[in-house]
Amino acid sequence: MFNQTNIRSYCTSLIKRIRSFLLSTSSKQFLIFLFFVFISAVFWLFQVLNDNYEGQISMKLDLKNVPDNAVLTSELPSEIKVRLKDRGMVLMNYWLNSVSSIPIDFEEYEDQGNQVTVSQPAIKQKIKNALNQSTELVSVYPDTLYYIYATGEGKKVPVRLKGKVTVDPRYYVADIVYQPDSVMVYAPSEILDTITAAYTSTMTFDQIKDTTVQRVPLQKLKGAKFVPDYDDVMLLADVYSEKTLEVPVRGINFPANKVLRTFPSKVSVTFQVGLSHFRTVNPDDFFIAVSYEELIQGNKTKCTPHLKAFPKIIKHPRVSPEQVDFIIEQQDRVEED
Repeated sequence: MFNQTNIRSYCTSLIKRIRSFLLSTSSKQFLIFLFFVFISAVFWLFQVLNDNYEGQISMKLDLKNVPDNAVLTSELPSEIKVRLKDRGMVLMNYWLNSVSSIPIDFEEYEDQGNQVTVSQPAIKQKIKNALNQSTELVSVYPDTLYYIYATGEGKKVPVRLKGKVTVDPRYYVADIVYQPDSVMVYAPSEILDTITAAYTSTMTFDQIKDTTVQRVPLQKLKGAKFVPDYDDVMLLADVYSEKTLEVPVRGINFPANKVLRTFPSKVSVTFQVGLSHFRTVNPDDFFIAVSYEELIQGNKTKCTPHLKAFPKIIKHPRVSPEQVDFIIEQQDRVEED
């Protein structure tokens, strides 16, 4: 069995063996050999990278200065393929480091109207501005850019979540908060009239058991533009708790000279409610009733109280007892002098 003394002795012995190996003549010769192999590989790599090669990179397009009310009905590609020729070292730098995006200034082409064409010479010049002077531009795909836009009217619409939300059985989603709660939408009038809300992209929130915040892109709609085109959605999770209240049973549709008496006069309502609303729910939020029409049908001594109204924030309300004894009392009218 190893103990502290044995471990220390083993480590000391291992260090001595390694030191002995490194200081031996054969080891020194081997390390010197490896050093020269490494130096040779470095010189060979520099020699190779100094030669000229052709290579392809992708450059992103950045459409700038677009007015809020300008809606692109024909989208630009997100990037273009560029074939270059230069020394291997320069090409490797392009591959390892992202190249500057190609700026397309919306205002520069406003004089073309709603259908804009960015010519091949203009694209090549913009690409060259982002490259080293030594780099030769071989080819560009696509070599011409084209987009169509419409100037639309705008209005503010509410944001709505689209997707599936599941929660842990002990929890529920108390509220969904949108930041912002509404966004501007721009579109031609015939499309704008049909838009009543901005929906998020389809999202799945699984087994929520704590407050969750996520930035969600808004669902794209052809011919329309949302500003901003994203929303921060907050799902407020709360824990269910059970609560019981005593609520009086009331009669409805009774004649003016008749009164309902039930035994007991109050029934228990048990329900689930979030802890954040536990103290706010009270008996006045419930309405339990029995209709006169139901009681006069047949010779009944018991009736069933019905839960007619209750707060939306509660779940699974239950009335106990399910039936109560009752009598209908006749009241004499008191004539006024």
